Amino acid sequence: MKKYICDVCGWEYDPAIGAEGIPAGTSWEQVAEDFVCPLCGVGKDEFSPAE
Repeated sequence: MKKYICDVCGWEYDPAIGAEGIPAGTSWEQVAEDFVCPLCGVGKDEFSPAE
């Protein structure tokens, strides 16, 4: 599963780890559309796949 990075602040979503309220093993596609970056608050549309 791919990691995704916030275009604004650089926070990284790692599906192997998950995030607050998101269990480990949750792919980016399974993350809710109303997800916001825990650091800067931008929406899921402001994330890009990690290189």
